[in-house]
Amino acid sequence: MNKSIKVFAPASVSNVGCGFDILGFAIDGIGDEMILSKNNLNKLHIKPIEGYKNLPTEPSKNVAGVAIQALLDDLGSNQGFDIEIKKNIKPGSGIGSSSASAAGAVVAANELLGKPYSRKELVNFAMQGEIAASGDAHADNAAPTVLGGFCIVRAYDPLDVIQIESPKDLWCVVIHPQIEIKTKEARELLSTEVDLKKAIRQWGNVAGLISGLHQSDYNLIGRSLEDHIVEKQRKVLIPEFDNLKQAVLEAGALGCSISGSGPSVFALCEGEDKAKAVSSAMNEVFSKTTIPYFIYASQVSNNGVRILE
Repeated sequence: MNKSIKVFAPASVSNVGCGFDILGFAIDGIGDEMILSKNNLNKLHIKPIEGYKNLPTEPSKNVAGVAIQALLDDLGSNQGFDIEIKKNIKPGSGIGSSSASAAGAVVAANELLGKPYSRKELVNFAMQGEIAASGDAHADNAAPTVLGGFCIVRAYDPLDVIQIESPKDLWCVVIHPQIEIKTKEARELLSTEVDLKKAIRQWGNVAGLISGLHQSDYNLIGRSLEDHIVEKQRKVLIPEFDNLKQAVLEAGALGCSISGSGPSVFALCEGEDKAKAVSSAMNEVFSKTTIPYFIYASQVSNNGVRILE
């Protein structure tokens, strides 16, 4: 049995416009890399994370450590691990930074322990890392990062996740302005009550989006990528959001909305050419600001955490 493993944990987009807290998908253009090695100390040890001095290395406070410990506790194991994390997803970016570290950690640990759990079972442990990050055990980033593709979180008690393969020519473009928005703070902006008419429109869009994915109906996917509840409340935190959305839709995007809590904004596109045009439109808008930013374009990934070596 291997004593060390290296994995790639992809970034993810959650909410996906209409699917607040229940929808997410994996993207392959960016992700965290992690190396886990067994040790004989019966404890977890997280090495300093290069470039992120503020991220805790104490296992009980780090999302990777919390997630692995949840797995070990459930298994009744005291196996120790040395954990090295290469953080390529900036915390607070809105593309699943904490989920990537937690998901990568539990998939790697599971492999080294002989695969006692299925991939779907591992989502439960990755969610425990999310509690350390935001106070909530949500799965709309954790599930697609572990499993790949689009994931529907149908229920939490017990956890019921449905995985859907992405249409083969569906691309995602994400712009990440280099500002930080904490999930907890973004949630505080949301109203606790929803107008019934808006809720009905939202349910229709969720159903339409799922149908569009199953049928590879790109037009239906685009028509369904509308958020009538959350986007209006959260977009005030994102500079140039309205201009950005207008520009990418004019460039041919199927739809555009906030990724997670923001500040990242995603657009779905049919094909690489449209993705390139949308990337250029995003660049055109943000190049006129003083805010640093990154743009990522890739196909929606049907693979979750990948073993590199």
